[in-house]
Amino acid sequence: MEALNLYLFSMMNATPQSPQWLLGLANMLAVYAIFLVPLVMVIGWLRRDEERHRLMLAALMGCGVALAINGVIGLLWFHPRPFVMPVGYTFLHHSPDASFPSDHMTISMTVALSLLMARETRIMGALMFAIALAVGWSRIYLGVHFPIDMMGGMLVALFGASVARLTKPLYIKPLYRLARGVHRRLFAALIRRGWISR
Repeated sequence: MEALNLYLFSMMNATPQSPQWLLGLANMLAVYAIFLVPLVMVIGWLRRDEERHRLMLAALMGCGVALAINGVIGLLWFHPRPFVMPVGYTFLHHSPDASFPSDHMTISMTVALSLLMARETRIMGALMFAIALAVGWSRIYLGVHFPIDMMGGMLVALFGASVARLTKPLYIKPLYRLARGVHRRLFAALIRRGWISR
């Protein structure tokens, strides 16, 4: 498995001869695309649709489950990043913490899968899925992750999204009440102006 991982990494990793525009695009995706995840969730939350609110909360719960699993995996099995081993070329500064599974892939893919699992948000989920794959490619291309880190992140994301969906009846009502209370306090001025719903 490790031999295949290293081979795939060598095929996907950028080199000093790689086009500057492609390195720039990869850097933008690797650093900034993750911020689309909270943006999508905030936009979904601000829609006047209670069911969509609950879907956003389920996606958030899925992320919490998935990141907790990532933390446990990182403690039990430390896999170094490419530049620590060292192999390949690195074009993005990163701390030498555990490589497997990728948190970026886990977060973006958990949200994507959570949205894909619901009919109401499938188009948004498909868009997030494409973004997650682009983020995964960029971080391998720039030399801070291996392909196996992305595969691991996708599997953990699938588990986290599935657990959140299956256990939704157990937590969604109290979590929704809490979230609505925070919403009313946070957006009180906008609610008074009628710009967003209570």
